[in-house]
Amino acid sequence: MQIESIAVKNYRCLRDVVLDNLTRMTIVVGANGSGKSSLFDVFAFLKDALSQNAAAAAARRGGYRELVSRGQAGPIEITVKFRERGGQLATYWLKVNQDDGHTVVEHEALSYRRGQRGRAWRFLYSKRGEGEVITNESEYGVQGAEGDLQKKRKFRLDDPSTLAIKSFGQLQEFPVVFDFRSLIENWHISDFHTGDARPSVEVGYAEHLSTRGDNVALVAQYLYENHPRQFEQVLQAMRERVPGVSAVEAKPTEDGRLVLRFQDGSFKDPFIARFVSDGTIKMFAYLVLLYDPNPHPLLAVEEPENQLYPALMRLLVEEFRAYARRGGQVFVSTHSPDFLNGAELDEIRWLVKEDGFTTVRRASDSELLQSLIHEGELPGALWRQGVFDLPGRFWGQEEAEGARPR
Repeated sequence: MQIESIAVKNYRCLRDVVLDNLTRMTIVVGANGSGKSSLFDVFAFLKDALSQNAAAAAARRGGYRELVSRGQAGPIEITVKFRERGGQLATYWLKVNQDDGHTVVEHEALSYRRGQRGRAWRFLYSKRGEGEVITNESEYGVQGAEGDLQKKRKFRLDDPSTLAIKSFGQLQEFPVVFDFRSLIENWHISDFHTGDARPSVEVGYAEHLSTRGDNVALVAQYLYENHPRQFEQVLQAMRERVPGVSAVEAKPTEDGRLVLRFQDGSFKDPFIARFVSDGTIKMFAYLVLLYDPNPHPLLAVEEPENQLYPALMRLLVEEFRAYARRGGQVFVSTHSPDFLNGAELDEIRWLVKEDGFTTVRRASDSELLQSLIHEGELPGALWRQGVFDLPGRFWGQEEAEGARPR
């Protein structure tokens, strides 16, 4: 499944933003404080609200009043449009509010519309924990199966801050609800910490890299034992792309553990993983993540360039793009012109603050950028030169008199 658009209202500095016509990979740029972290936190909020409830997700972020946009009473609204398993466009709408000091799900709905003018087939609707769900959802694609043919079941949840998709998404008799719940559950919102990624915990079992990267040794062991082709691709990428690393080898120990040894061409003896540089271990962890044989449906990573050699950036972009082609939709934020140089224009979204709130601009909407890229300029170079900051026709308005690239 692929997210085609996401709209957010009254979430921190995201008072009213829309990211539409999303590609398999989206690269978000903007100055510090422009809203990149808030945008990525929307994904984390939805995942936390699903795994726990909306109240717990808000509390984890300081409470509802800390989340709602400054000067706004709310509610917080999140709308996600995505392609369900049949390829049709479905819409999930969530409205979170406060009632007598308690965070509640004001409204929640999951619907699908056949054609541009077709009637909406609302699979699920809930208001403060009470609503209805369609029980003959499997018939929604059948010609004429709408209107009076919809069979509904009313429900009432114990907790008005619980998402209805949490309850009904567990049952495969509700395919679209099940798909959307599974989509969110399997999102990977990276909170990578190099210190945690040092493979000190080498006993246990893990198939996927954790959000903090603290189980990289266990995932490497899993790949080594169960997916040797992907594991060799990780090692080969390390040999080819990390400066100073001339070889990587994996040595199983007598007790069944895996010891990674990185050979530096300047030294006779290799280093075991816990003694290599931060950049080396971070690149290895990213490759373990990106060569996962079962990609996450959504991968969100903030500023992957930190602690990595600049020459690696364009190569890393290609690794993210290959991951997206294998089935995982990718969102990356960056401050790195080198990373941005590897991006396609339609992948780039630029965040700016206006009157204290974020606006989102799509780089491919700019005739100026399109022209400069066509002439051979690179996006990162234009970003560094300040061309993204030019007013006027860049965003479909009259070009400001005298505006020129710096």
